[in-house]
Amino acid sequence: MQNRMMITGAGSGLGREIALRWAREGWQLALSDVSEPGLQETLKLVREAGGDGFIQRCDVRDYSQLTAFAQACEVKLGGIDVIVNNAGVASGGFFSELSLEDWDWQIAINLMGVVKGCKAFLPLLEKSKGKIINIASMAALMQGPAMSNYNVAKAGVVALSESLLIELAQQEIGVHVVCPSFFQTNLLDSFRGPTPAMKAQVGKLLESSPITATDIADYIYQHVAAGEFMILPHEQGRMAWALKQKNPQLLYDEMTVMADKMRAKAKQTAG
Repeated sequence: MQNRMMITGAGSGLGREIALRWAREGWQLALSDVSEPGLQETLKLVREAGGDGFIQRCDVRDYSQLTAFAQACEVKLGGIDVIVNNAGVASGGFFSELSLEDWDWQIAINLMGVVKGCKAFLPLLEKSKGKIINIASMAALMQGPAMSNYNVAKAGVVALSESLLIELAQQEIGVHVVCPSFFQTNLLDSFRGPTPAMKAQVGKLLESSPITATDIADYIYQHVAAGEFMILPHEQGRMAWALKQKNPQLLYDEMTVMADKMRAKAKQTAG
């Protein structure tokens, strides 16, 4: 382990906070995002925090950009020890309202972006016997209403991570998957959905969260060090997951009530 980490979606939000948390331990960071200004700012903060590294613009939908990023890590850092597949976008809307384009966009970034990140960096991880940290969401486990495309993409990230945990054990590559609930972040900047009301509702949930991206990055740092596979940073999330495992029907009933309330609220807003 030579303390070299790659992060996608590092230009803001949780990606930036993960970079800063590891930078405080003196790590070398390979930072990518679609936003160049965001990356410049993250690198500046990383250096102030005691780390160093380089930036490279990268759209996770494009596998050739990810393989080029992996090559840059080999040239500039001599390899990589930990990859963090964090790049993601938000979306919402009831299934009947979502277009197939909404589905394609969501799956291409939130699921296939992670698949491609793992694939592009696997040869480097095999050499370093490194770790994969995939950022999913509590949506992967809870399937809340009016976000089916997001739920499916994030559930795919959990299933991929479970598959890799088993398959890569022999190569001594560690795998972790993180499922945060709503937290204070700029995820809404990328939000795509059929109704403005839905965006407003998600915005309220993000703002009302008692936990910040900084808290989550620290929680991830501690629990990766402890070797935990499924990392659930929110206490409420851990409770909800325990409830679902014990009595799934109770949770489905709660979600059905929530869906009815959301529909009623959306009608009021539209009216």
